[in-house]
Amino acid sequence: MATAPKEAENAIGLEEIHMERQEPQKGQKTFTVEEAVETIGFGKFHIALFLIMGSTGVVEAMEIMLIAVVSPLIRCEWQLQDWQVALVTTMVFFGYMVFSIVLGLLADRYGRWKILLLSFLWAAYFSLLTSFSPSYIWFVFLRAMVGGGVAGHAQGLIIKTEFLPTKYRGYMLPLSQVFWLTGSLLIIGLASVVNPTIGWRWLIRIASIPGILLILVFKFIPESARYNVSTGNVAAALATLQKIAKMNGAVMPEGVLTEPAKERRGRFKDLIHPKYLRTTLQIWIIWLGIAFAYYGVILASAELLERDLVCGSAEAPVRDSSHESEEGRSPCHCRLLSPDAYQTMIISTVGEIALNPLNILGINFLGRRLSLCITMGCTALFFLLLNICVSSAGTIGFLFMLRALVSANFNTIYIYTAEVYPTTMRALGMGTSGSLCRVGAMVAPFISQVLINASFIGALCLFASVCIVCAISAFTLPIETKGRALQEERTADVTKTYTTKAVSASNSSQKPELHQSIS
Repeated sequence: MATAPKEAENAIGLEEIHMERQEPQKGQKTFTVEEAVETIGFGKFHIALFLIMGSTGVVEAMEIMLIAVVSPLIRCEWQLQDWQVALVTTMVFFGYMVFSIVLGLLADRYGRWKILLLSFLWAAYFSLLTSFSPSYIWFVFLRAMVGGGVAGHAQGLIIKTEFLPTKYRGYMLPLSQVFWLTGSLLIIGLASVVNPTIGWRWLIRIASIPGILLILVFKFIPESARYNVSTGNVAAALATLQKIAKMNGAVMPEGVLTEPAKERRGRFKDLIHPKYLRTTLQIWIIWLGIAFAYYGVILASAELLERDLVCGSAEAPVRDSSHESEEGRSPCHCRLLSPDAYQTMIISTVGEIALNPLNILGINFLGRRLSLCITMGCTALFFLLLNICVSSAGTIGFLFMLRALVSANFNTIYIYTAEVYPTTMRALGMGTSGSLCRVGAMVAPFISQVLINASFIGALCLFASVCIVCAISAFTLPIETKGRALQEERTADVTKTYTTKAVSASNSSQKPELHQSIS
């Protein structure tokens, strides 16, 4: 009988989870990080968190959208063909794809805050170097490195998610789209002024300034308490929660903070464990499709504006005959964006927030799955509507709605992915999803900048078809996360092991309270 508890403990596996040795005294109250976050509630800390971590979206948008407004200039400077221009965007997302997995893995093992800081330093450094690119090859390589740094910006969203109370996540996280919109509008506005005057190299240098400034305020945001407690650093987690409570003017829950430490964190095989396999595969499909549609819209918009492919103008374009022969002999045509084109890009970009209120209502009342299914279906519809021969104003209207819908898709899948995985694999789950997302983004340039020139209808129908597949995948997701607390356990097999062995211990009349405390 004396060996029964020891056998149960070995079966549970100390390599998987270390129970606190200094257990609370009998009758003493305890609480978890989840309970502390809910008790403290929303306050000043969360506002500061929203502003600082949300601003990572400004930097990310500027770095990603930069390619759309710089492409026409580098096309002319280095006499690039369509596939070479598309390759720039593809390599940016290739860097993002590779680093997204690596940084997600490191964030689950070494902390969200450290990886976020490292990614900002990395992106700012290589972004500045890009402005000194002596050739097309160097430009492509350095922008790929920038993409790798930007991949770590997702840790800002994870930190926000892990500090927000459950009922506020569905409202505050979609509002983060305001920061992405701000970054997009800022880079387009800067490009309209800087590109025609001092050139694209200075545009890149100016665009790197917000990222450098944001690094200076990261010190005001602590490491995730959920991460700290998952590593066994309960003291740091408690100190963080106490500071948040003090800042919010709230009180901590009574008792002792007790949660088991998870030794194995950020393991890829956890993502494909039977409990999460179907969810993971469907999430990957949705991320890939959403990115394919989102960047397809952005780059197709630039192509439409660059070539003025609106109904009627494409059939009878007005060209300067003095430049006809020169353009015909060139391997590419220099078609710089006009002031009107920049204005139209700003209008369509504003569309990204047009449906935000409806998106928030859908997420909170219809749920994540149904809301995503509806917006993906509508995205497919508007891609098909672009095939209709309409005026310039009509095309702008369609692009406006597409930007609104693809933005809503991103909002929803970001929230769902952050909520569906437990703390020990949340960053890796986001990282792998972000990686698959960039596969879609890597393919998009060749459809929206190359195939669209060969078959306009074919390219748009392809985008619509992918969106329909994503809508079906969203509708059939096995888990709905609306109103659900963030999960802390690692995987189903560990939970099952705890319960099974605890019952065994209980049947042996040894520590019968073990089953209750673990389950």
